[in-house]
Amino acid sequence: MSPHPAGASTADVSRRRRVPRATVSQKVAVCVVYVAGLFLSTLDMTIVNVALPTIGRAFDVPSTAVDTVSIAYLVSLAVAVPASGWLGDRFGGKRTLLTAVAVFTVASALCGTATSLGQLVVYRVLQGLGGGMLASVGMAMLLRAFAPEERVRASSVLSIANGLAPTMGPVLGGVLVTQVSWRAIFYVNVPVGVFATVFGALRLRTEPARPAERFDLTGFLLAASGFALVMYGVSEGPARGWTTVPVTAALACGAVLVAAMVAVELRKRLPMIDVRLLTNRLFASGTTVMTVESVAFLGTLFTLTLYFQDERGMSPLAAGLCTFPEALGVVTGSQLAGRVLYRRLRPRRHLILGVAATSAVLAAMGLLLREDTGLWLVVPLLFGVGLAVGQVFVGTQSASFATVTPAASGRASTLFNVGRRLGGAIGVAVATTVLVSAGTSGSGAGTTTDGYRIAFLTLAVLNLLGLYAATRVSDTDAASSIPRQPDRSIREEQERQP
Repeated sequence: MSPHPAGASTADVSRRRRVPRATVSQKVAVCVVYVAGLFLSTLDMTIVNVALPTIGRAFDVPSTAVDTVSIAYLVSLAVAVPASGWLGDRFGGKRTLLTAVAVFTVASALCGTATSLGQLVVYRVLQGLGGGMLASVGMAMLLRAFAPEERVRASSVLSIANGLAPTMGPVLGGVLVTQVSWRAIFYVNVPVGVFATVFGALRLRTEPARPAERFDLTGFLLAASGFALVMYGVSEGPARGWTTVPVTAALACGAVLVAAMVAVELRKRLPMIDVRLLTNRLFASGTTVMTVESVAFLGTLFTLTLYFQDERGMSPLAAGLCTFPEALGVVTGSQLAGRVLYRRLRPRRHLILGVAATSAVLAAMGLLLREDTGLWLVVPLLFGVGLAVGQVFVGTQSASFATVTPAASGRASTLFNVGRRLGGAIGVAVATTVLVSAGTSGSGAGTTTDGYRIAFLTLAVLNLLGLYAATRVSDTDAASSIPRQPDRSIREEQERQP
């Protein structure tokens, strides 16, 4: 007797068996390419900072000039993000994502060959353009590849990049600058970028493009210039002073341009930045929580690095290694959230727990850390911060898009990433401003222990702003994102079958 059901040919059965394998392969392919690209673009935000003094000496330029290497990258990120959603929809996700990764990889190689500060800044702009595109396009592809109830597991994988990359930057940068060369911090991106590009070209499925979509030039110019000016003002404010003319003018003009962008985009049927998505309460609440948590996470990481180096006299490499427990906490917390807590607590309580726990541990750091505090106490606190942040990263990425249609996923991921990028920049700016106010220099040198404590407490209070947004998350709206637990009787029946 044939082992196949009646009327089913061997080809039919074989074809049915191949379908799940192809689907899983696509999910794996999207995760591999996106996580690799996201890891590199996030790593580059912190790895370069360690090398700035060495780059300044190599090109014989003052520290105030070499800062443009970092500022150029952040500003170009802000310029690229608004157009990324449209590019992914217009030309297809695979083509746009691989182009973004390839641009970032080529720009990294060019940065390593730079012979002057001007060349390096130009190549960093190109690097930022690639990094800004891949974040939103990759997230949109991930949303389309995974069903809503599967996204929590995908988000736990993404959080590895979001948690590890910023912390690994100072560690890896310190090793490469001291043992190899400052150029190695750029060359290290190349093999990973090449692998991601080749792997994606072979394994990613080609998504349908929408060539009929028109480019919203007005919306892009307003959004790109507005976000770029805000990013510049936020990044330069602590160093130049918030009341200086360049910073004040950048922030004021940026705010005006962003407001004009909102007014213009609300009148368009297919806007570049679909601000109408913020009327979706679930998406708006999740994006707000992620933005505020990014303020706390990157602000804390920045403060910790200065605390270990300037207050405790550690080398950049040793300071980076001491902050690593925070990254391990994010990875552990992400897995715990993806496998257990998100499903059991439901999105609303899960996010409330994550935000409240983050603020509680930061407050404890502000109250307990001293110059001579033993690492036996510091390490658990850092791990606790990461553990709490991991809950928020997974929860927001899983719940926020539950009510967003696949057609709107590209523009939704653009808004989500704008909030995440700006939140990180604001966190560093807030921490720096507090430390400068408490000390004598912009680098943290001369800052008293009280300055670091105040910085941690300030970040803890600011993070509580996300608590209100978390309470507005509806479990009913986010129900499709909650993984279903298989019925026990079904599992037992499956286990009994040979």
